[in-house]
Amino acid sequence: FIARTTTTTTEPKMSKGTTIKEALAKWEEKNGCKAAESQIVKLYAQLPPIDKMDASIQTLVCCESLSLSTNCIEKIANLNALKNLKILSLGRNNIKNLSGLEAVGDTLCELWISYNLIEKLKGIHVLKKLTVLYMSNNLVKDWGEFGKLAELPNLIDLLFVGNPLEEKHTAEGDWIDQATTKLPRLKKLDGAPVIKQEEGDD
Repeated sequence: FIARTTTTTTEPKMSKGTTIKEALAKWEEKNGCKAAESQIVKLYAQLPPIDKMDASIQTLVCCESLSLSTNCIEKIANLNALKNLKILSLGRNNIKNLSGLEAVGDTLCELWISYNLIEKLKGIHVLKKLTVLYMSNNLVKDWGEFGKLAELPNLIDLLFVGNPLEEKHTAEGDWIDQATTKLPRLKKLDGAPVIKQEEGDD
């Protein structure tokens, strides 16, 4: 416990997070190349954590794979200039919704967004090329939200374990049947291959 009279000039200011610009400068120094020209950029687990996807992200015009996992980001933003982005990793943040993804709807193939605070899947339909969605340990609790994943024509690999919906129906014994019936194109669910029980199979 620090008494109020104590000066805090030497204490680190935890309220101010690392900016994207600062994180990119660190990344460039470590990797010896320009982030703006790189296809893979990893800004995960910054200290102090990144709390905003600020406008500096828009410099990453060549980026195909961007990792911002293990930070304190609350909103997805400023992806408009990332016209080549295929993989976006945002696991272990404080993201509450999926708005902001429309900017990469035409290119994004994989979204890794496990361990966040997402309850509603509004806006997911814009990701027409998405094949992989890892969103374990979020807050989705009803089939109405889950059903929005059926609007993703190319989704074949889904990680959904640790959401209240999955936990409830796994306990009841019907999670795999229900989920794969609602998403018949899935080839992999929660890390396991989907076995289709169809008559007339060879």
